[in-house]
Amino acid sequence: MLNYVSTDEAVLEIKSNDNVFIHSAAATPQELIKSMVKRSKDLNNVHIYHMHTEGDASYAGDIYRENFKVHSFFNGGNMREATNNRLVSNYVPIFLSDIPHLFYNQKVELDVAMVQLTPPDKHGMCSLGPSVDISIAALKTAKKIIAQINPRLPRTFGDQIHCSKITKAVLVEAPLYQSKELVSSPVTDAIGKNIAGLIEDGSTLQLGIGAIPNAVLSRLGNHKDLGIHTEMFSDGVIALRDKGVITGKYKVKHPGKIVSSFVIGSQKIYDFIDDNPEVLLLDCSYTNNPHIIAQNPKVVAINSAIEIDLTGQVCADSIGPRIYSGIGGQMDFIRGAALSKGGKPIIAIPSKTSKGESKIVPFLKPGAGVVTTRAHVQYVVTEYGVAYLHGLTLEERSKALINIAAPEHREDLSRKFHELWLR
Repeated sequence: MLNYVSTDEAVLEIKSNDNVFIHSAAATPQELIKSMVKRSKDLNNVHIYHMHTEGDASYAGDIYRENFKVHSFFNGGNMREATNNRLVSNYVPIFLSDIPHLFYNQKVELDVAMVQLTPPDKHGMCSLGPSVDISIAALKTAKKIIAQINPRLPRTFGDQIHCSKITKAVLVEAPLYQSKELVSSPVTDAIGKNIAGLIEDGSTLQLGIGAIPNAVLSRLGNHKDLGIHTEMFSDGVIALRDKGVITGKYKVKHPGKIVSSFVIGSQKIYDFIDDNPEVLLLDCSYTNNPHIIAQNPKVVAINSAIEIDLTGQVCADSIGPRIYSGIGGQMDFIRGAALSKGGKPIIAIPSKTSKGESKIVPFLKPGAGVVTTRAHVQYVVTEYGVAYLHGLTLEERSKALINIAAPEHREDLSRKFHELWLR
């Protein structure tokens, strides 16, 4: 079994020039991070790898630029300032399904994985709690594992790790990070209604966290035999599962199971996944594999965007050159849904920003990245309706998108399209 040490002693395993992985999202090991930063004066050129984390990310601050070099696969709010200062943090554009292979194939050789785990069960197995994602690949390939063992972490079924693999363990009983519930609005409610109208009984859903996924789920109470195969999910699935709407009856991969790679939300969702054999949390190189996704029927993939141009190009990771989030699993599921029999890949966006600017634009901002190409886009949904772009010409696409733009922007969008494309 485990012999516990202090956090300060545990992080002595980290040496200068090491490659260090940090566990994701709600499972971010806060106490270990604080101890690592505390001994920064003894460390130089430590390369840190992670996707979206929560809480303390002070290692990315400018004062630690010589101590820690950060490689971020997906930025949360705690990383945006550091990333866009371009001083100590580097964003890595990559599909979520590909990240584990960086570790498995030793393109990134990890010296240390810093993670948060459940106490071992009677078989010595430790669960990764709500975040398996890319973290299981890090655990399987890192030379050393430093584990923050938390009895309050939900024990989840799926990929786990044996306690004998742990190099140093610390016992920290602490509540998990809980995301704030996003309040719905008439706009998100209308988008949810439009998307719900596209979802057939027996569909398999991919959805994330936020006001739009919640609005969609709230409209599905009369549907039958829906399944979940997703990158992540949150509280909104619980009511539909309890009502018998989510059964997974027609899924080909793991029928009857809710499949995901990570979960983030309130304590309610953590209680729901705790010791629940109905929920499987698996390596995202599996959950996000388009070949695996496509084997399920009627996959409806719901993804968001920052802006979309009149030809259908989708920017979802940056505002111009300023990195906002990441590529994540959008293309994994857009393509997987497109290849699924009866599948529907959906980009869902409000028609306007909070400042009233159109999110459907003549062309993307200079420096903006294309996450989903115009060839991959099929359905685009705003509060004003649904545009189906698959197989349409550039001119037909522009007309379809202008029809679901905010009415006050439509005339200007039409004029600019003609100036740009119909000279």
